[in-house]
Amino acid sequence: MEDEGPEDSGGDEEGSMDGVEPTPRDPSASSHHTSKPPTGEELRMIKDAVNLFQSGSFKLQVDALLPNVRPSMKDSRKAPLERFLHSLRSYLISMRAVEPQNPVSAARALAKQGIAIPFALPHPTEEAKWKVGFEPPSDVNIVGSWANQICVKRKEGVPFTVDVTIEMPDSLFQEKDYLDSRYFHKRSFYLAVVARSLSTSLDVDTFYQSAHGDPRLTILALLPRKGSQNDFSKAHTEVHIIPVISSSNPMPLSRLSPSHANVRLPGKSSTGAQPTPIYNTNILLATYPKLSLLTTNALKRLSPAFSDAYALLRIWANQRGYGEGPICVRGFQGKGCWWNEVLGLVVLGEEPTGVNKANVRKPLGKGLSSYQLFRAALDVLARQDFAQKPVYVKSTNGHKYSPDEYTSHHSAVFVDSTSTLNLLADVPSTSLGMLRFDANETLERLNTSSESDNIFAQLFLNDQTRLFKRCDAVIRQVIVNFLYQPLTFCRVDLTRASEKRSAYELVEYGSSDNALLAAISQTLQRGLGDRVQAIGIFHPSSKTCSVSEAHSPLLSTIYIGLIYNSENAFRLVDHGPPAGEHDSEASRLFRQLWGEKAELRRFKDGRITESVVWEVKTSDDRAFIPVAIVQHLLRYHFGIPINVTHNPQNYFDAKLRLPDVVSKIFQASGSSSGFKSALTAFDGLAKSLKSLGDQIPLVLSSVSPTSEYLRYASALGPVPIPQSAYLALPDSYRYLPMIDVNLEFEKSTKWPDDIRAVQKVKLALLEAIATALLSTNKTIRASVCTADYPGSTAQQGPSLEVYTAEGWVFSMRIWYDREATLLERLSTPPRTSVGQLAPTAVDPREQREAQQALEIHTRQFIHAPRHHRAVANLAHRFVAYPGTVRLAKRWLAAHWLLATHVSAEVVEIISARPFLVSGAVLPGDSSSIPRSKERGFALVLEFLRDWKPEEPIFVPIYENGTPSSEPTVVAVSSKQGVWTISTSEDKSGRMWTSGGPDAIAARRIRAIAKEACKILHDTDIDSLSVERLFVHPTDDYDVLIELNPMVLPRYHQSVTADSSAWLKDRTNPREDDAIPRPGFDPAWLLFQDLQATYSDTLKFFYDVYGGRHIGAIWLPIVSGVRPFRVMGGFSSTPDQKSSERNKGTVVLNKQAVLDEIERLGTGLIKKVEVRERS
Repeated sequence: MEDEGPEDSGGDEEGSMDGVEPTPRDPSASSHHTSKPPTGEELRMIKDAVNLFQSGSFKLQVDALLPNVRPSMKDSRKAPLERFLHSLRSYLISMRAVEPQNPVSAARALAKQGIAIPFALPHPTEEAKWKVGFEPPSDVNIVGSWANQICVKRKEGVPFTVDVTIEMPDSLFQEKDYLDSRYFHKRSFYLAVVARSLSTSLDVDTFYQSAHGDPRLTILALLPRKGSQNDFSKAHTEVHIIPVISSSNPMPLSRLSPSHANVRLPGKSSTGAQPTPIYNTNILLATYPKLSLLTTNALKRLSPAFSDAYALLRIWANQRGYGEGPICVRGFQGKGCWWNEVLGLVVLGEEPTGVNKANVRKPLGKGLSSYQLFRAALDVLARQDFAQKPVYVKSTNGHKYSPDEYTSHHSAVFVDSTSTLNLLADVPSTSLGMLRFDANETLERLNTSSESDNIFAQLFLNDQTRLFKRCDAVIRQVIVNFLYQPLTFCRVDLTRASEKRSAYELVEYGSSDNALLAAISQTLQRGLGDRVQAIGIFHPSSKTCSVSEAHSPLLSTIYIGLIYNSENAFRLVDHGPPAGEHDSEASRLFRQLWGEKAELRRFKDGRITESVVWEVKTSDDRAFIPVAIVQHLLRYHFGIPINVTHNPQNYFDAKLRLPDVVSKIFQASGSSSGFKSALTAFDGLAKSLKSLGDQIPLVLSSVSPTSEYLRYASALGPVPIPQSAYLALPDSYRYLPMIDVNLEFEKSTKWPDDIRAVQKVKLALLEAIATALLSTNKTIRASVCTADYPGSTAQQGPSLEVYTAEGWVFSMRIWYDREATLLERLSTPPRTSVGQLAPTAVDPREQREAQQALEIHTRQFIHAPRHHRAVANLAHRFVAYPGTVRLAKRWLAAHWLLATHVSAEVVEIISARPFLVSGAVLPGDSSSIPRSKERGFALVLEFLRDWKPEEPIFVPIYENGTPSSEPTVVAVSSKQGVWTISTSEDKSGRMWTSGGPDAIAARRIRAIAKEACKILHDTDIDSLSVERLFVHPTDDYDVLIELNPMVLPRYHQSVTADSSAWLKDRTNPREDDAIPRPGFDPAWLLFQDLQATYSDTLKFFYDVYGGRHIGAIWLPIVSGVRPFRVMGGFSSTPDQKSSERNKGTVVLNKQAVLDEIERLGTGLIKKVEVRERS
């Protein structure tokens, strides 16, 4: 029975619903010039909206949504459908009878007419002593959501469905038809006769459709032919014909309880037959449509808000794949009636049984609003574990079968209010776990959302079936070649299949698809256990097939989605029973599950247990353990080779590592690379500095790191280069990462009050530190570095570079708190009061430099340490946060935007959004928090795609478990930066975005993020798809500057690095090759020079991780013709096309600019390519 039909909403390319405009017209907008105060009735309605709904605006959105998801009731659309339904009923009850005949002979006769019969397993044989026949239906009814007027629009523009039941006469059945699929064979023949007749008589297209590909659930779909006499396409519907049986049919219902075995396999004795609960449920389903219709009508009368609540629940479910569509959660196709009953449980309450009399769910008030009913239904789905605690909806006459009948033979139990069947009989427990997780996540969002969050869109409009943003790991599994081929013979020869262990499952589940997916679901749930919060098996819903084909096409691919439990997901050992129980049933089951992986092991605490140990070499390998478990179980139990199990995690990991050939060369130098090694080196340096004591004039009070290398946030892990190995490396390997550190000394009155004198004191202190370090450790190198412009105030100040023997380089600067006050004095014009002499004139250049120095000082010494501590805290709290940041940085760098237009700190703040909620900090076990870097990265991309730069955002990165009030931030755009990203420490939102991205870069980020989301949302993602994510298109650039990779120290970090650049012999080594240059990147210095020189002419883009190209576009402001003037700001040449009247006009001299660029980059630039864009 199909009650699914008209329930989903269509979507655009990003998955939102078609035709839905949830935001109504602003009620404050009026044609009247004066506004009247609200009346008492209006005030009461406003108060009720706030009390009965999430908020007043939420109610307005709901009111605007509901009419858009229901079918149009216009007469012009409805009349053709009603005429067709009347014609259909008249035709069906007047059909000619077909004499009873052998089922195999009947199939042959219909096959000659192009009609196949979708027989169920076990197939009928020539020796069958029963016959199939046809008589006109004894009753024809419209049932389901269309009849109840609660149907809801489906996704992907799928038409509404009108369910029409045709009641097969009792005379066609015998008492024993419940055995061996005899009922299903008679039902299939009956449906085939109707299909043959309708396809030629009513001028409609006929198709078979089977939920989950189960032939026992086959229905007949009638689609209109445009332009025909029975064209009802304007109603946007299709008609489903469902054969049913009457309550007086000869088959005894007592024989259809879950404990009865009603299928006898060939070669098996009847006494040893196993119960067939799902088989029995599918027979009972034929009696259910009319009962469901009456029950739903009763609920509508009992609760006025039932229809609206049902619509909200179905929209929520459909947007998450619990229905039909290209990617659906396994088990919910054709389950429209179940959602009615979930609301029925809320309204009617639970039937008390001997098991749960003390904890039965009480009925709620019947006057609840639609939102309250919807939320109560979510609460049921979130709290109820149907596998552990069965549910029996309140029934007027009690339930037909005892609770033990259900709990002993079903993995999950939800018995409807008519006590006809268990609606969850064929739904895998993994799918129910996914449903419980989604309901929990929705309630969590409702409880923690702020006014700025568009919670309505998240609930009802946005497509949530995108697997990469929904699951922490997505495994694409091709199964047709490995699971089905050995079992396809079961469709035609059950005798041979009975020799297989899976023969019973095939008959019980109805098809090889269902049997094998049920086995996969059970095996994965046992194997993953508490490592995951939920497991989802996703695949496309069953499609219609021609009436000339007996069965739907087999599934070729499934997707396994995992949602990790961060506490247990990555543990290295799975413990089993102790050694003393080696021969017990538990030990046998443990070894049966894990196969050769299971072994007896002794642990440090003396225990000897059955165990499975997962070997890992790196932290990336540890994050792969859950996927490795899935691959092992699929290989061991189902014979699926690991190399056909696709998981993009490997491909993303490769983007965060250096190429293997590069890593081997660095490892040969004997240094230990990575974040932990960098932190260890920093701790050692801090101890050395603290131990200097009296060797320096002032007492060192703190050593504060500010580098991304010390907070797990750089796209690539830091790699040291020992002094002894530096000369042996080619130029393209010689990048020495610089690790920034701030030093703070105790307060002293000896500091001068002049900014230039302060810089000199800093130089003296750094020199004293360097001398002291060199005296205590002869293996390090220490150098004091002065500013680029001596005497200038616009500088970062002097620094001390320390190069350790292990190859780490630290750049230390001194923070003096009064320096900010001194810079403010210089940057602010002094005020004079009456009677005072005029102040000395301030040099504008010096004042401008002081302002720049103050901005640098504030960012470097005030905000950078705070930001570092906040990001490091997030990295420790959320296991997936560092990987999310690193992927986001690698992606932005690959598209020539990181550092050039978007600062690293901004990326770290934006990447924290999926882990935090505006105004509230979620606990670590929150359902909404991603637990893998791939999922976090997908959420970041989705945010960048949808975020409009003119909308300021707030990210609570400094809060630690306590909610904070979101500050009121006004978006401030400038020529340099258009993003406004505020935190509790930076309420203006401009600290890290004042320098970029500008409007051009922001639009480019949105466009690239949109394309990246399309790639990620393609569920067939593979290594080539991941490569596309990180390959930057260059067609849009006007100028492309190609650099010589042989002299780029960071080229080995490039996503498109060519190994030939570092494998070639270095024939002309320079004399200064042996001098290490920490942080030296000539390509980056060239980029900065170009940007500073041609900022009014060109916009430049570059990949800071070893890019070999610099892209540039001409700014529109210099593209036209303008009058000549001195200091015009760009290289110009007389306009050759100017007329006598417009003499003296000039145009941009592009060739001169390009020639200058080429001269400026001599030795670095190979060529400058000019591109003409259409």
